[in-house]
Amino acid sequence: MTNDLTENLFSLIKSLSASEKRQFSLYVGRVGVNSDSKFLNLYKVMSRQKKYDESEILKSTRITKLQLSNVKSHLYKQLLISLRLNPAHQSIPVQIREQVDFAYILYHKGLYQQSLKLLDRVKSLAINYEEKNLTYEILELEKIIESQYITRSMSNRADILIKETEEISKLNTIWGKLSNLSLELYSIFLKKGYCKSQEEADEIKSYFKEKLPEYNYQELGFRERLWLYKVHLWYSFLIQDFLGCYRYSMKWKDLFIEYKHLIPIHPVSYLKGSHYLLESLFYLNHTGLFEATLKQLEDSLRDPKIPHNDNISALSFLYVYSNKLNLRFMKGEFSNSEELIDKINEKIIKFRGRLDEHHIMVFYYKIACLYFGDGNNKKCIEFLKKIINNKSLEMRQDLMCFARILNLVAHYEAGMDYHLDSLVKSTYKFLIKMDDMHGVQKEMIKFIRNLPDVSPLEIKTEFKKLHATLKKFEDHPYERRAFLYLDIISWLESNIENRPVKEIIMEKSQEYSR
Repeated sequence: MTNDLTENLFSLIKSLSASEKRQFSLYVGRVGVNSDSKFLNLYKVMSRQKKYDESEILKSTRITKLQLSNVKSHLYKQLLISLRLNPAHQSIPVQIREQVDFAYILYHKGLYQQSLKLLDRVKSLAINYEEKNLTYEILELEKIIESQYITRSMSNRADILIKETEEISKLNTIWGKLSNLSLELYSIFLKKGYCKSQEEADEIKSYFKEKLPEYNYQELGFRERLWLYKVHLWYSFLIQDFLGCYRYSMKWKDLFIEYKHLIPIHPVSYLKGSHYLLESLFYLNHTGLFEATLKQLEDSLRDPKIPHNDNISALSFLYVYSNKLNLRFMKGEFSNSEELIDKINEKIIKFRGRLDEHHIMVFYYKIACLYFGDGNNKKCIEFLKKIINNKSLEMRQDLMCFARILNLVAHYEAGMDYHLDSLVKSTYKFLIKMDDMHGVQKEMIKFIRNLPDVSPLEIKTEFKKLHATLKKFEDHPYERRAFLYLDIISWLESNIENRPVKEIIMEKSQEYSR
């Protein structure tokens, strides 16, 4: 617990902006007695440190080792209070919560009428900004007060409050079930990736049908519709229905056009809608629309409605740069990527504390694919090793599997085939363990395993045979998932035609865009 507290406190102090530090100095300086307090002295020492050093703290302050834990806890609380008072963090939900707190204070002082008037005003604000959980809390407090402060309109007032509470409670129940289902589907996707068979797809369909709550669409507000679209989006991704992904990500985006005043309240969801629309367009291979949507996303990040904080900065990097990589794949533009890759690596270091390991590994895989497409197989292998050697990565089994498949191909292309047999064996064992041994993977493993025994004169014939075999899987509803990660068909064609793979992909991209 002490270690967690230390880490949390240190990271919070290091995250403070210049304005937040000034705010804290003003906050603690409001009472003269704080000027030499132990928690302030602790703050001064820790804010100077690049790495937490307890011995320096004990040496530079009058805090004893026994007192240190309590002083840390007090400092952490004071920092949070100061941040809450900072205008930059005074969002609508925070303002509503503050007003509800004031209403509770007035109620406990017996000032029922004042409390009711305050609650009535803030309830309108909560309803307007779709803060239905807070609306429900406001209604519950109103009922408590009305039951003690008898008015002439009590009978009518009671009926109104009961009806409002029932309506909000019903919507909160639907929202809760939708948000739970969305999280469950997202968790399945992170763990397993896309459905690998009709059996898996049938299981997801049954699960989805069973868990989806009943609802009347006309009664749903912004919040419920948003989660409904999220649920359908993740369901569509899992069963590889990319038209469905496009449809629901467009509904998601249009929802924010209808409720423009909620963009500053839910900036993360607003940006995510554009990101998932881009993912859908990537899988549907609509290059022109993808490029226009990416530009819209970049332009929206300059909109003053979007708050500029650490969280938004990290997500902006994630969404913009992952799609910049996707655009290069769609166009077959693999060369001259060093500047983009350097920028991504720099941002990964900057935002590592705010990006989960899964998203960092996806970046590494895409960079590896970029190097592979450019013919730089050694750099490709370098980034794949970051994924393969990551023992803590337990999500996206498909990502780990295809990293190993690409690793085999890159070793062959780089002429590093002196230990290809052991790589084939370890990859085969891994795929069996992950239960991810399907048609495309089997054919790739068999092909690469036999390569060392193939005569140079027969190598092109073997490439043609594999190409003919894999073409059958290209439009297969579940086997085609292999081609979402690595354009194996184009790689084979490049070997058959003795041309760089980037030329093949670029030509295909130009054909699609006609």
